[in-house]
Amino acid sequence: YVVVEANGERYIVAKELAENVMKAAGISEYKVLGEIMGSELEYVVCRHPFLDRDSLVIVGDHVTLDAGSGCVHTAPGHGAEDFDVCKKYPEIGIVVPVDEKGHLTAEAGPFAGLFYEKANKAILNNLKESGLLLAEEHITHSYPHCWRCKDPIIYRATEQWFISIDKIRKQALDAIKEVRWIPAWGEDRISRMVEDRGDWCISRQRVWGVPIPIFYCKNCGREIINDETINAVKELFAKEGSNAWFKYEASEILPEGFACECGGKEFRKETDIMDVWFDSGSSHIAVCEPNPDLGWPVDMYLEGSDQHRGWFQSSLLTAVAVKGRAPYREVLTHGYVVDGQGRKMSKSLGNGIDPMDVCKQYGADILRLWVASSDYKVDIRISNDILKQLAESYRKIRNTARFILGNIYDFDPKKDMVPYEELEELDKWALLRLNQLVEKIEKAYSEYEFHVMLHSIHNFCVVDMSSFYLDVTKDRMYASGAQDKARRAGQTAMFIILDTLTRLLAPVLAFTADEIWQFMPHREGDNPESVMLNDWPEVRPEFNNEELDRKWEALLDVRDSVLKALEEARNQKLIGQSLQAKAILKASGDTLKLLKENINLLSTIFITSQVEVAESDKPELEVEIKLADGEKCERCWIYSETVGKSPEHPTLCERCRSVIS
Repeated sequence: YVVVEANGERYIVAKELAENVMKAAGISEYKVLGEIMGSELEYVVCRHPFLDRDSLVIVGDHVTLDAGSGCVHTAPGHGAEDFDVCKKYPEIGIVVPVDEKGHLTAEAGPFAGLFYEKANKAILNNLKESGLLLAEEHITHSYPHCWRCKDPIIYRATEQWFISIDKIRKQALDAIKEVRWIPAWGEDRISRMVEDRGDWCISRQRVWGVPIPIFYCKNCGREIINDETINAVKELFAKEGSNAWFKYEASEILPEGFACECGGKEFRKETDIMDVWFDSGSSHIAVCEPNPDLGWPVDMYLEGSDQHRGWFQSSLLTAVAVKGRAPYREVLTHGYVVDGQGRKMSKSLGNGIDPMDVCKQYGADILRLWVASSDYKVDIRISNDILKQLAESYRKIRNTARFILGNIYDFDPKKDMVPYEELEELDKWALLRLNQLVEKIEKAYSEYEFHVMLHSIHNFCVVDMSSFYLDVTKDRMYASGAQDKARRAGQTAMFIILDTLTRLLAPVLAFTADEIWQFMPHREGDNPESVMLNDWPEVRPEFNNEELDRKWEALLDVRDSVLKALEEARNQKLIGQSLQAKAILKASGDTLKLLKENINLLSTIFITSQVEVAESDKPELEVEIKLADGEKCERCWIYSETVGKSPEHPTLCERCRSVIS
């Protein structure tokens, strides 16, 4: 700071702002007499310009050099920064010269009673007339406004009730570490908030809400809250509810003869109400603890990401203060619904989507599918295009169930089930894949990764079932005899797959799962009324077979090569359908061994009429496609040299002749 002399007066201003101050005051000739540190001015006493009292010079970090003189007026009763800095100077006190209606109080001397806006002008005029106003200029700066009516507001320091966070901060931070946060970054987010937050003001000035059960002695002003007063309030609330606080006088609530320590027997009630975050933050005690079906702590709190600052935190603080631990074992946070472009939905944009419209157009399960298929950790997009894509995914899952239902129409699990040991190897592979799916789904559900669960089910239905297993078993289902063991084996696997899949889908596609359940056969002990009334599927150890898994992974790799060769043959017009083909495979080493050991399976998994395997001196697999030998059986469509061998059934192959005879 510098001491500047001009026109017989001496001014103390910030060194960097001295020239600007003199210019604003219209002073061209001035002299800098010396420099002084701001800290040297601390506790200097100044005379108030229009009130009969002294003012103290204090120092604070909120003083900046971007405008003004470097000396600022400090009002501890009307600003958070001013309040905080003045707490370091108890001799100043917290002066609040504006009442709750915006009028100046008696502390404002000659300006008492003026509305604060009029007082601003009156005080400036007074300073001008007194010759105490060095300069006046207008500046633009950020100013608080009411969120509802948009009018400017002023801050007033008033007496409030607080929870001292410092007394429970460490305990709260330790409690946070004991909670499972989903997603994991939630732990760091709420920890930083608790580390940095100040005391919690739990009182609010509203005409109605949850009352603060405190009384004040009219004689000495002492606040009174003890077991006796709390019990009196508790009994009243139990009978009439918390609104009774506003209905009765203090004397009607307190026990007869109740007196203050000072001897006073007249009291007034606290008129402030509880912060609504204290209300919701206490719900775990009010709702969960006394309910034996819920218990305390609860399993999970579930809300949007803004609640790390709100409900999650208020619940944590109240629980730690009273119980010494968090009120929840897990906290799951989700994003918000936005449109297909990631924009918040609003009436002005016209981009809102009514859930009832979605239900009418697609059905409720598509809406449930949309929720479960989304990664809720980020904002969730919804649009007509997204719903159309989901409807297509849903159709593939539904078609898988419908295909299986069509193939087990004559299957009764009570009498037609084939023991696992007697199933075809292909059926065992399908049940192995189903078992792996159940493991994935259980893990996804336990980790609340619902989109992973649905992706796994969709992939199982499309890739494992529709594109492979259900496709290659068509011949067995359609062309074998009704009671043929191979057909019953396939039906057994399909039944187990559909039964398990329906139970897995039930939490999300509730209506579809129940619809499937109504049409499918059931085992002894199942409740046919609804899938919801039956047990969750379990992983079956007997279905696991690592050797089988490795073998079929290798066979499916070979199948991919064969399918590619078949597609090339179609493009060259050599064949139309794959059953017109004979696949000739040339291999060596382990691949040759694998093919020879499973020669009887190959035509089935390739969906060709014949397969030949030959040894090759090359390391890579070679696939050649030729026209199949023999004629086409009109019943199973497989080409065979046995077609035409029977005068009685000249158009059928040997297998089909035996089935119909």
